[in-house]
Amino acid sequence: MRRLGHVELKVPPALLLVAAALAIRGVAALAPWARINLPGRFWIAALLIVVGIAVAALGAIEFGRQRTTVDPMHPEKVSSLVTSGVFGFSRNPMYLGFLLVLLGGVAWTANALSLLPVLAFALYLTRFQIIPEERWMQRQFGDDYDAYRQRVRRWI
Repeated sequence: MRRLGHVELKVPPALLLVAAALAIRGVAALAPWARINLPGRFWIAALLIVVGIAVAALGAIEFGRQRTTVDPMHPEKVSSLVTSGVFGFSRNPMYLGFLLVLLGGVAWTANALSLLPVLAFALYLTRFQIIPEERWMQRQFGDDYDAYRQRVRRWI
């Protein structure tokens, strides 16, 4: 497999999730003036977090059913193109689940500036994880991946 770039596929997405979650909390603590009134924020946060965990878990389960790796650092280990289950509505349900969990954290803090780490997470993940994975999937699965990419959006 050809190298995908010296900065691509270097940081595990789970580590990015933890860093973004800590940044959300840090921003909320450093900028209390950006707090917003969000009625029901605990319920909103809980719903987003539970749905996010479920979406990510369903993605991992579908990978297991297809007997392929969930290791995002080594796309060359992917043995099949997974398009069933939650992959029918998102090409990246595990990352979408992470994003929903982070949005739950933002709701929990009720701080408008806490959206910034979520935006940074989504942009970084798209550029340095998802796009390199997509290049590899295109090389590996060709027309099948093209057809899938036409049917299903990257995030939702």
